[in-house]
Amino acid sequence: MLALPVLLISIDMTVLGFAVPALTADLGPTSTELLWIVDIYSFLLAGLLVLMGNLGDRIGRRRLLVAGAAAFGCASLVAAFSTSAGMLIAARALLGLGGATLMPSTLALLRSVFPDPRERRLAVAIWAAAFSGGAALGPIIGGFLLEHAWWGSVFLVNAPVMVLLLVGAPLLLPESRNPRPGPFDALSAVLSIAGVLPLVYALKTAAHDGASAPVLGGLAAGGALLWAFVRRQRRLAEPLLDLRLFRYRAFTVAVATNLLTVFALLGLLFFLPQYLMLVLGMSPLVAGLWMLPLAGATVAGSLAAPWLARSLDLRWVIGGGTALAATGLAAGTLLGMDGDRVVLVVTGLLIGSGVGAAEALTNDVILTTAPPERAGAAASVSETAYEFGSAMGTAVLGTVGLSVYAAHLGAVDGVPAGDAEAARETLGGAAQVAAGLPPETAASLLAEAGQAFVSGMHVVLLVAALLAAGVAVQALVLLRGSRGPGAGTAADAHPAPATLAG
Repeated sequence: MLALPVLLISIDMTVLGFAVPALTADLGPTSTELLWIVDIYSFLLAGLLVLMGNLGDRIGRRRLLVAGAAAFGCASLVAAFSTSAGMLIAARALLGLGGATLMPSTLALLRSVFPDPRERRLAVAIWAAAFSGGAALGPIIGGFLLEHAWWGSVFLVNAPVMVLLLVGAPLLLPESRNPRPGPFDALSAVLSIAGVLPLVYALKTAAHDGASAPVLGGLAAGGALLWAFVRRQRRLAEPLLDLRLFRYRAFTVAVATNLLTVFALLGLLFFLPQYLMLVLGMSPLVAGLWMLPLAGATVAGSLAAPWLARSLDLRWVIGGGTALAATGLAAGTLLGMDGDRVVLVVTGLLIGSGVGAAEALTNDVILTTAPPERAGAAASVSETAYEFGSAMGTAVLGTVGLSVYAAHLGAVDGVPAGDAEAARETLGGAAQVAAGLPPETAASLLAEAGQAFVSGMHVVLLVAALLAAGVAVQALVLLRGSRGPGAGTAADAHPAPATLAG
């Protein structure tokens, strides 16, 4: 029950990319409107997570979950049947609002539903499998739906699950809240949202424009507002976000691992679908099916992690998982213009199993370190790290890869200067230019563009592999001795002091 919402939320993060060409042809959005259609969901999701996690602690996590399910279901219906770009932007905004209420509520409720540490660790692993697997399943589901239905179907699949949640949550889930929440600080809520939104906007914009004035302005404004937010939290007796949680090394390492692992994974997911469809010429459905090893291994790794943690220190499972992912990312640099299927499958299996194992346990560490009454706020920290990792992975690694692509795509005989400039923007742009050229010139351009794209993808995979290796070393060094015999985490072995435990 609690895994279903995060499965859909993570699918929504990646499924829309396959629907963009069809909805563009139907709704005719401007380039600015198209960017908002794609990005408004993650903007609001990231900006509201901390506030919604705190709100769930106050009014009840089940109540917030039910309200979020209603909003998410209604927004899915509006998005599916949108008749204009503005209508779809509004629906995506409501989806972001609903998603921000669902994510921290589901993870926080796991703590009250599963008080036994061993059971909770398995439950968190299933939750993490749904989240990580959903991101990889998005392209598969999108490819299948777009070959059999209209673009709105990628949103319509959400509605039945939300109805199930609306009916089942009040019957199956206990209510859970902070019995002594203290006064609500409205200024902290405003600062948290106002700080996160420009940062995410800057990171997303950087993927398209590079280091432009809006990007630098967003980074500066967001950084300044979050600095003010942090200073205020330190002074408040009842902060919106309890920064004292970061005193615990296991908590801090777990949050950093989530952020950096998702950063590396989203860099891969930005390039891999384009590689499969535009370089290897696969249809959306076939490309999605070739990503099944990645999705399946992610689920398998998440479910295996609790079993491994019964006999191994957390540092070996988390560090070993990220090291496995680093190996898979490095193996991906062997992919070339021929698209060796064995390399493709092995790469997906290594990355998926490693990321799944690591994230299953980092979420358990984060949830268990926090006192029960602050579970929603702690969960929101974990998911905010996911969102920042996602945004930075697409922006930073996407920009790096596309810069290498543009640098490697030289002049092609017979391609006018204006078309050549458009072809250097993206691989999709090169395909559009090639469609209007004579066959021989088009074939030459596509071959050059494909090789340039592969070069950019190799650089991204190498950077991501080095980053994942660094995360593995961090876990192995800083989580030394973090082990809960049979179940618990470092937090179980070293309980929070009274000021944190309440």
